[in-house]
Order: sequence, then structure tokens, then C-alpha cells
Amino acid sequence: MPATQKITPGRLYIGGQWTDAADAGTFTTVNPATEEPITQIAAGRADDIDRAVTAARQAFEGAWGRLSAADRGRLLWAIGDRIESQVAEIAELESIDSGKTITEASRVDVPMAADCFRYFAGWATKIEGETVPVRAPCFGYTLREPLGVVGQIIPWNFPFLLAAWKIAPALAAGNSVVLKPAEQTPLSALRLAGIAGEAGLPPGALNVVTGFGPTAGAALVDHPGVDKIAFTGSTAVGQEIMRRGATSLKRLTLELGGKSPNIVFADADLELAVRGASNGIFYNKGEVCTAGSRLFVEESLHDAFLDKLTAFTSRLQQGDPLDPKTRLGPQVSEAQMNRVLSYVDTGRQEGARLVTGGTRPPGKGYFVRPTIFDDVKNDMKIAREEIFGPVLSVLRFRDLDEVARAANDTPYGLAAAVWTKDIKKAHRVARLLRAGTVWINTYGLYDSAMPFGGYKMSGFGRELGHHGLMEYTQTKSIWVDLS
Repeated sequence: MPATQKITPGRLYIGGQWTDAADAGTFTTVNPATEEPITQIAAGRADDIDRAVTAARQAFEGAWGRLSAADRGRLLWAIGDRIESQVAEIAELESIDSGKTITEASRVDVPMAADCFRYFAGWATKIEGETVPVRAPCFGYTLREPLGVVGQIIPWNFPFLLAAWKIAPALAAGNSVVLKPAEQTPLSALRLAGIAGEAGLPPGALNVVTGFGPTAGAALVDHPGVDKIAFTGSTAVGQEIMRRGATSLKRLTLELGGKSPNIVFADADLELAVRGASNGIFYNKGEVCTAGSRLFVEESLHDAFLDKLTAFTSRLQQGDPLDPKTRLGPQVSEAQMNRVLSYVDTGRQEGARLVTGGTRPPGKGYFVRPTIFDDVKNDMKIAREEIFGPVLSVLRFRDLDEVARAANDTPYGLAAAVWTKDIKKAHRVARLLRAGTVWINTYGLYDSAMPFGGYKMSGFGRELGHHGLMEYTQTKSIWVDLS
């Protein structure tokens, strides 16, 4: 049966039970491709966050906290298996709620989420301390221990995958979790909570509270019973979380905005670089924090590259995200569509040349045609601010030093890419770029084993890999007198 025929009103998941919000409040989640309501969702607030934190603390100090590392790993692996067995259903749910294409959801996001749980399942038994040779006649050793109750706030662009990125390492390290999904895309996080319960995760180890940022999100950040906040979203909200978290000195990891430079040298493989540039900005309709939204093209290659990229863009099919042939779905919401279109207007006003796109196609749905601006200057607003939509700024450069300076001339530092057949040049530029991830002759690759995070105002801390796991632990030093 299609997921669309199974969707019921969404309730909160607290202490292993489905429950209404304390004040019975609800909100509507909308299909961005049709502009039609999907279902009602419980609108959690401070009282619900408090219930969830209490349940998480009880689990941490109770059944979940007493579980062996091997058993934690076994449960995480079981969650991965259940995700893999339900790829089609989860992907359809994700596509309906976010506008993500069914191809991206079913071939990338959901399988990667299953892999993430399995990867961190393996780490559960490998969180180790050290023995330390100390001067005193003592035996000194360290333990790596979980932080306790972790609050996690995820965005609407990769709802299911980013939930996995955060939940899996937190649970592997032995923490309990309260997750607040974006109000625009709550459905797949609720499905993940159900899967975790079906896999046998003890009640309270994972709790999901749907609701809005100023109410549920703020209450989670402010709660004195939360030991850490892991947030993915805008830089402005990340700054607010830092301010609010300072009162209780919560641990923080923040994965924030980006304005990633995608650099194409004249000696690049032209066809490969064109496909990479398109994928870098139009994948997931540009709603990607690492989107290669600033395309730097060496001057001697510029005209030929832009012609090929424009032709390639014209062949991208936009439409129903449930159609496997569709490559661009709608923006996640009407507000996001209007935000993107306002940046298009700004680009025109600033004097950039609109090459293609820049409009909303007729009919229903929050669609924006794939858009390319040429003759962009690095100080223009469309080259400085994160648009989070299918809008590409093309900039020219003459030499390596010039482009490295321009690429780094941004408050962000999340990702970057370099296209060249000269491997020495590639490595030199990669070292010069102030970004947490640099791709060479590719774009947008991720792996559960590879750390991911930003420099500068793109945040701090890392997701994924051993580095991401350690973000959910703390070190205890123990001294044993032997004299």
C-alpha cells in the first residue's frame, strides 16, 4: 500500500509511547508539490519537551544506561535493517512531505540512513579509554563516557538522513535523545521513532517532539536537564542557540550555513565538471547546505563552460517528485519559494545577468525553475548570502591565487570543490581553501565514516565518523594509588 494511504495524524513519541501534545495543539504539514494538506501533527511545547527530557533521563539512568555496548550495537544494527526493509515506504513519505525527488530519497537518503545506523553500531563496542603513565606512584587511566541527555534539532532539507546522522552516534555512545524535527517535514522522523521502537530500543532512549522552533526548539535548548544540543540549520539560529545555551554551558555542535565555492580550472574535464556543477547546485532543488552556489570558472574556459552548463540545465526535468524521471522537485514551502524568488530579483537589481530560469512555472506547487546568473561579482548579495534554492552565481577568475582569495572571501566555510587534471594544483588549492570538506573532481559525496562539518560561520564540531562519535562523549580521568 502506498505511504500516502497510510498517513495518520502525527503524535509525539515520548517514553516509547505515542501521545498528544499536552495542550492538544496541532498544525498541518503540507505537500509542497500539490500545496495540499497531508495530515495534522502534534504541536509540542515546553511541557512536552519537559516530559521527553524526563523520559530520556530515566532511560539514561535506567534500562538504556545499563545496557552493554554490544547490546547497544545490536539494537542500532536492527534499526538499520528495518530501515533497509522499508526503503520504498520511507522514501515516499519523505518525498511527499519535503518535495525531495523519489529517486534521491530512495537511492541516496534512506539507504545512507540505514548505513549510518550500521556504521555506528560497529563503533558501540570500540569506545575506549587509555592507560596513562603518570609521575606519581599511581595507576592512571581514562574512560570515555556518554554525555547524558542530548537534544537534537534537524532541518527540513534532509529530514530522515540528518536524523540518522545525529541519532545513531548519540545512541552508540550511550546517550539518550530528544529529537525536534523541522515543522515543515515531521513525518519521516516520526516514522524513524516507530522503527526504533519496533527494533526494541528501550522506552525513552529516543523521543521525538514535533513543533515549532520558538516553542519546542527553544524549550529544548533552555532545558536544564539537557546536556548537549546538536543543531543543523541556519547560522542565525545557531548563534541564538549559542546565546541561550551559555546559561547552562551545554555542549554544542553546530552545522550551519554555507556559500560553497566550486572552482573549475581551464584544464578540467569539461563534461565531468559541467555535470558536477549542475549536481552541486541543483541536487535536492538547491536546498543543500553544501550547495556549490558560487561557481568560479577560469576566464579562458568561461564561455564554453557556461554554454554547456546552460544546455545541461535545460534538460533537467522538473515536476512531480514521485515521478522517477523528475530531477527537481518543489521548494519545501511557500515561504522558501518566495525567499528564493526574492534573491532572483535582487540578482537582477545588482546587475548580474540572468542566463536561464528565475521564475515560478505555472500551476500548483512551490517550484522555482533552475536559475543561473552570470557576470556575478563576489560582493553581490547573491554571492554573499545563502539562498538555499536552485540559484547559481557564476564568477570568472584568471589564476590560482586570485580564485583562492575570492573563494575564501565569505563568512562561511562548509565545503568547496576543485576541478582540474593537475593533481599538484588540486592539492595546493584544497589546502588553501578554508572549508571543512573539499571535493576534487567530484561534488557532494558523503560517507558515514568521513567526518563532516564547517569552518568559520558554518559552525563547529563534526558529524559522522570517529570524530562525530567523540562529540557525544566526555573524558573521565581516574587515579588509583599504588604506593
